[in-house]
Amino acid sequence: MPPLSIFIIAQNEADRIGRTIEAARALSDDIVVVDSGSSDGTQALAVSLGARVIFNAWPGYGQQKRFAEDQCRHDWLLNLDADEVVPPDLAAEIVALFAKGSPASDAYKVRIAEIFPGEGAPHRFAYALAPVRLYRKSKGRYSASPVHDRVDLAPDARVGRLRGTVHHFSVRSLGEQMDKLNAYSDAQADDLDARGGTLSVFRLVAEFPANFLKAYIGRRHALRGIYGFMTAMNYAFYRYLRVAKHWERRLKRRASVQTPTYPTNRGGRDG
Repeated sequence: MPPLSIFIIAQNEADRIGRTIEAARALSDDIVVVDSGSSDGTQALAVSLGARVIFNAWPGYGQQKRFAEDQCRHDWLLNLDADEVVPPDLAAEIVALFAKGSPASDAYKVRIAEIFPGEGAPHRFAYALAPVRLYRKSKGRYSASPVHDRVDLAPDARVGRLRGTVHHFSVRSLGEQMDKLNAYSDAQADDLDARGGTLSVFRLVAEFPANFLKAYIGRRHALRGIYGFMTAMNYAFYRYLRVAKHWERRLKRRASVQTPTYPTNRGGRDG
């Protein structure tokens, strides 16, 4: 078995995390689940499948993943979300990577393809991201950003790429997806405020249509039927929401500064 730790952050993932852990067990003797307060039995399920479960109150995406990194026993780490599954071909590729000792690179990009409800595997034309997910902790750590989910690598880190694809079962339902994206838009507006950033008012108009086209055409959701159309709409509305919330906050701050004060009549009644 590779000298590899696998870490997963989770909250209320009992319906999905089981298959994630089961698929990962062939790769690691150290599977770490960092739970931020599940109430649906996620913790007990993960323990029953052999994972170490550690509670940590939610600090933000990057901070939670950095906390999880610190709980891992091995230098080599593989990060998975609770709705992601390593298929057999990718697992075999990772095992082969370690078969002759330490891998040639310090970090590896891994394709992650979204699987919509009703699909058993990634669509032939599914859009896929390829972030660094397999890496040496001594050569890279997750960014401490509360919203940006990425590994920051040392300048001399050697980066490779795996051929296999992680299966991402991200959508329980359109409503649940929208709830998650709504919360994420709040976090992005908070992060923008904290950094003192400003978005152009023009983006209030442009953000929705531009991002619908990005998802529907650029990410090829148009080839995935009605669910592709509906998911593209959700994505576009989420991108619009983060801009709208940013501008709502600016308008409220401006109004609080400009609100006039009125003298208080401290005397008796007139007349």
